[in-house]
Amino acid sequence: MRFLGIALLTTGSLVALTSTQDSAAPSRPQEPPPLAATDRWRHGHFATGAACGICHASSANATAMRDAEGRSVAPHDLWSATMMANSSRDPVWRAFVSAEVAAHPEHREHIETECMRCHAPMAAEEIRQNGGGKLGFALLYGSGEEPLTQLALDGASCTTCHQMPAEGLGDASTFSGRFSIGSAGVIYGPHENPVPGPMRMHVQYTPTHGPHVQRSALCASCHTLFTKPHDAAPEQEAFFPEQTPYLEWRNSVFDDERAEPSPEAQSCQGCHMPTTDLDGQPIETRLAHNPGGRDFPFLEPRAPFARHLLLGGNTLTPGLLRDFADELRPAASKESFERVIDATRQQLRERTAALHIDGAKRTADQLVLLLRVENRVGHKFPSGIPVRRAWLRVRVRDASGKLLFASGEHDASGRLVDARGELLAIERRGGPVEPHRARIERDTEVALFEALMQDRQGRVTWRLLEAASYAKDNRFLPRGWDPEHPDAAATRPHGVPLGDEFRDGEASVRYAIALPRDAGELEVEATLLYQPLGARHWEEAQAYDTPELRSLARYLQGRLATEKVAETTLRLR
Repeated sequence: MRFLGIALLTTGSLVALTSTQDSAAPSRPQEPPPLAATDRWRHGHFATGAACGICHASSANATAMRDAEGRSVAPHDLWSATMMANSSRDPVWRAFVSAEVAAHPEHREHIETECMRCHAPMAAEEIRQNGGGKLGFALLYGSGEEPLTQLALDGASCTTCHQMPAEGLGDASTFSGRFSIGSAGVIYGPHENPVPGPMRMHVQYTPTHGPHVQRSALCASCHTLFTKPHDAAPEQEAFFPEQTPYLEWRNSVFDDERAEPSPEAQSCQGCHMPTTDLDGQPIETRLAHNPGGRDFPFLEPRAPFARHLLLGGNTLTPGLLRDFADELRPAASKESFERVIDATRQQLRERTAALHIDGAKRTADQLVLLLRVENRVGHKFPSGIPVRRAWLRVRVRDASGKLLFASGEHDASGRLVDARGELLAIERRGGPVEPHRARIERDTEVALFEALMQDRQGRVTWRLLEAASYAKDNRFLPRGWDPEHPDAAATRPHGVPLGDEFRDGEASVRYAIALPRDAGELEVEATLLYQPLGARHWEEAQAYDTPELRSLARYLQGRLATEKVAETTLRLR
């Protein structure tokens, strides 16, 4: 059923992902066509976010979904610029999936189906339950008049999360996108005694009290992903922990579902969907307005009311969605994406990590520094898909400003370089990888915190669906991480021993820096930097040639987002 629709632009023919090592293939498109915009649709079990927006977007004629200062906190307004809303439009995700297919074209159907289960969950679940189509990237390149294309392009939308029943959430049986959606048209929310009439009338759903929507387990299905390499036995269960933010949170002081939670405990929603406004005040407001944009007179303000910010650490993709909106066709405005980028940077700089100089000892010809990074988030940092990385940049200058030492420098493209600006070998395709370093003496050594995968033969791989284990995982552990916890096996570090220099909640690096004897007064500058897409991962992806990779290369223009997370300085005589 389609309703309240507007005409959509036709966006071209379907595109098949192919391995493009054969550059002469005449039928291969140079780049994918522009994506279709999403409209107000109801199809099968699902409705698009625009359909929910008729009552859950802000209106100038209503007080509903506004904080005490009159600012919009409407779910649709905030959600539409998030990574959740744009999970299938994300050009980085589509490019990397296309690289997986190019590496293993014989597994194309499996790769696309597995990846779209969480990135296009409404289309995936509708096809699973009712058939009537084939899940794959071709759905994303439809004209927009096909209901499954509309569902696929609407990402992780309202009727995905709010239709998940409580049963099984947080259990391994529902991990890796194996969530279920009921068939009764029930929309779960946090409030008792909801008023059902308007939602039943306008979108044919029944609002129902479901306190589980405030639990971290709701997020677990798509944020706990186990895969297996292509060459594993068909009967073998998926076993490689490709991403485990939920399990990392569960093995931390932030787990609020323990029998005796710590004072710091809070759910995923507590950080990513706060119930306070920009001033830190609890939000109390009407939950909806009528389709005409005016308040329902029979609805009373309620609390809690969660802001659907869903912020993480990704500034790269929102910037691409903003800058290439004519091709990617997101629902959110340029200004909305700019607000998301600004808020994400604020979160990275104020609530993610702290950097401390715990010691500095100087002799006539050497400076020894001890730096410590404190992880402040409820999971690893970085967390999620293992293409993200963080590192320490350390600069030492003399009183005149002359650079005496530098480690962790990067060029304009976001690639790591030495003090002279020469590209490090670890950034070259096929080059070596950087081990975990607790001590650094040279400008070619970097304190690099990342996850590196390896295949069944123990070779480092950059393809997710070749990975059998981690060769290195020295991402910062959350505070309270316990090696004896049931989730420790799936979340443990690799390539770094647990101890005083690397432990739950923090990691230390010692710098032994040679100095000229006449160095005089010194200024030390230390910075923790972060990339949502690591330069080496992007370099390795470009070993393949696909339409999606070409689009992403044009979007990036040789530059990767590099964000400052924390910094500190010290002067020494």
